[in-house]
Amino acid sequence: MGVAVGAAVEAFLHHLTVERGSAANTVASYTADLRRYTAHLAGLGTEDLAAVREADVSAFVVALRSGPSPLAASSAGRALAAVRGLHRFAARDGLVPEDVARAVTPPALPSTLPRALGVDEVDQLLAGCIGDGPVALRDRALLELLYSTGARISEAVGVDRDDLDVEGRTVLLRGKGGKQRIVPVGRPALAAVDAYRVRARPALAEKGRGTSALFLNARGARLSRQSAWHALRGAAEVAGLTADVSPHTLRHCFATHLLAGGADVRTVQELLGHASVTTTQIYTHVTVDALREVYATSHPRALA
Repeated sequence: MGVAVGAAVEAFLHHLTVERGSAANTVASYTADLRRYTAHLAGLGTEDLAAVREADVSAFVVALRSGPSPLAASSAGRALAAVRGLHRFAARDGLVPEDVARAVTPPALPSTLPRALGVDEVDQLLAGCIGDGPVALRDRALLELLYSTGARISEAVGVDRDDLDVEGRTVLLRGKGGKQRIVPVGRPALAAVDAYRVRARPALAEKGRGTSALFLNARGARLSRQSAWHALRGAAEVAGLTADVSPHTLRHCFATHLLAGGADVRTVQELLGHASVTTTQIYTHVTVDALREVYATSHPRALA
């Protein structure tokens, strides 16, 4: 006799939360993905995890990528990662005889990144935070910090006041899986954050119950990822850059501009908090295009 799919999912999520100490955002994403997987298996009439076949897992990936609301390849790949983690955990703990999801591969990802904004366009974006009110000062500080550090939006809103070392010009970021890294902060970002802390944060904090968060919302609580993305999108609309902006735009720009300026890939890997340099190397394709243009217009035999 096997184990019910729902019970296995609960045990796996408990393992992620308690034993592995996974980030709350990661657990929330896995929960949503596994809820979708459970519904998929229920539709097949499968309630016992031991009865799941490799074909059932593959069919789940196909279902994610098709239908009236297909997921992007990256989202389907994330969902498959949750499913594979579930089956690997169940096999390791003896809940099922084998890991049937082991050989199922994620859908291929697009080979190109969203276009990185140029330096002038980034300046234009940052100038999109207009006004001297608390929200405008906060948004300007947030966007300056995102571009200066290459932080994910979730990492930036997770920064506490004490995480910023003004004298050392660094900030402590908490990345995926609870991993921490210290990243340098440029002077323009520090100036923007200082203006926010002195002229805006106290007014926002008065409306809350007290929090260590650096960036606060209008109610005095920690700013959410969704609100941070709204701030980025709002600045982009003012700057006329809406079509080129995504939640990761300033992170892409950070990496691309560093590499274009001669930074070592390994250094950029550490700054971005990538576990593998392979992930960082996708940014080199962007800079290679720029190098090719320079070569074509500068080398005497480039067009020979």
